[in-house]
Amino acid sequence: MSRIDYFRDPNAPKANSVVPSVTAVVRDEEGRILLIHKTDNDLWALPGGGHDIGESVAHTVVREVEEETGISVAVEDIVGLYTDPEHVMAYDDGEVRQQFSICFHARPIGGSLRTSSESKEVRWVAPADLDKLTIHPSMRLRIDHSLDESRTKPYIG
Repeated sequence: MSRIDYFRDPNAPKANSVVPSVTAVVRDEEGRILLIHKTDNDLWALPGGGHDIGESVAHTVVREVEEETGISVAVEDIVGLYTDPEHVMAYDDGEVRQQFSICFHARPIGGSLRTSSESKEVRWVAPADLDKLTIHPSMRLRIDHSLDESRTKPYIG
């Protein structure tokens, strides 16, 4: 299913749903960040997705990262909570979802890179190379928060 992301756009459609979701900043031993090139909006992003009934949020992180990238992870802590009502995603089925995402730090513990139906490319990216990719501003905010070593508390916004 394709989607259009609206970020602080006065012409954005009104949200008609909220779905809890997760993203993960996964860094390898070289400090590179695991990113996917998404099939639904053609942007680079952190791996993640919707929280399912019957699972813990940590399990959601582990499941989504492995589904989208082939990498198994261990969840370490929270980067932040991202609930900006001015960031909505309009899907081709008529759903317009307000952002509600919890971003986590996670570390790789196994697996190997592979794509999925949600990711047309998966790669480890050095922080210095992030500006070479097209990343949604909200996703870039999460990455920047995760890289900010002066932060002592999770972002809430």
